[in-house]
Amino acid sequence: MPKPKTWLRLVLVVLALAALAYAAWRFTRPLPPAVELATIARGTVEATVVNTRAGTVKACRRARLAPVAGGQIVKLWVKESDRVKAGQPLLELWNRDLAAQRELATRQLATSEERRREACIMADNARRNAERTQQLAARGFVSPQRGEDDRAEARARQANCDALATDVKRAQAQIRVALAGLERTTLTAPFAGIVAKVTGEVGEFTTPSPPGIPTPPAVDLIDDTCLYVSAPMDEVDAPRLKPGQPARITFDALPGQVFPGHVRRIAPYVTEVEKQARTVDVEVDFDTPPKQILLVGYSADAEIVTERRDNVLRVPTQAIRQDGTVLVLGRDDRLETRSLKTGLANWAFTEVTGGLNAGERVLLSFDREDVQAGTQVTPNPPKDTKAAKP
Repeated sequence: MPKPKTWLRLVLVVLALAALAYAAWRFTRPLPPAVELATIARGTVEATVVNTRAGTVKACRRARLAPVAGGQIVKLWVKESDRVKAGQPLLELWNRDLAAQRELATRQLATSEERRREACIMADNARRNAERTQQLAARGFVSPQRGEDDRAEARARQANCDALATDVKRAQAQIRVALAGLERTTLTAPFAGIVAKVTGEVGEFTTPSPPGIPTPPAVDLIDDTCLYVSAPMDEVDAPRLKPGQPARITFDALPGQVFPGHVRRIAPYVTEVEKQARTVDVEVDFDTPPKQILLVGYSADAEIVTERRDNVLRVPTQAIRQDGTVLVLGRDDRLETRSLKTGLANWAFTEVTGGLNAGERVLLSFDREDVQAGTQVTPNPPKDTKAAKP
């Protein structure tokens, strides 16, 4: 039978070996994977609709102008990027023939007025002469026939005066026709704005666009004091859209900046483009004019808020798996599967109506095969969902 000292040595050897084995396992075992978690908190959740393709910045007023009549450009008063006022002339076509017609009509008017003046003086004189003859005939100094002749003469003279008054009106109408013809050769600005493009030079010919045949405008005028965004929305989202709904506008040219706006108009029809989804054009106004210079034609995106709920429990949408569950950090830093009841949702957050409590932490990403329900993990520094934007 072994002695007590021998037993003690065996026990110490076994304990030493066990300690070495535990230490070797401790230092060689794989560490729990580090994961990114989000803390459940209260905040705002919005239901939004975004455009399917890039929208466009447009001007409230834009006119592609061309003269009513074709002709040769003899005066070009503006150049591209000039600012003009309403009614300011932009260009003029050759119009010497029309100017001559106006001068001729003016001279004809002067002649007609002089003839009318002469005829009316004669008519007035004949009227007074007929009145005197009538008085003499009443006293028997002249025959009644003489009185009738003088009255007839007075009426004839008055008729001639009235006829020449009609000639004056006709001459005035001819002047208006000549002026209208001259106006057709002068292109004026219908509103104040900036000249975007001028097509043509002095000496070149310009013509209006025939029906169905688009041609470049002589002057492209833009009112850049009033801008809006036109964006195509999927036809499926159209029933959720209403004028006046709030919106957020962003631009590729101005990264990181968001401009508040609201829906001004929803197209009453669906646009059908070959090999593209059917869309509805939605126009969005800016709540306040942007301080930055925006160019007409900028690409833009519009996110329209169709519904909003404040101070609700929410979870990052990316934390929800396809089956509607989330992985929650449980005891001993192990992940647990939890089913959710959800409400309003968007790409960033989803409203939680059941299944989670404030302060719990959920897994954000599922791109690692070694992270599953029951896995012990190492939490990265907590991420507060309140810090994120709605």
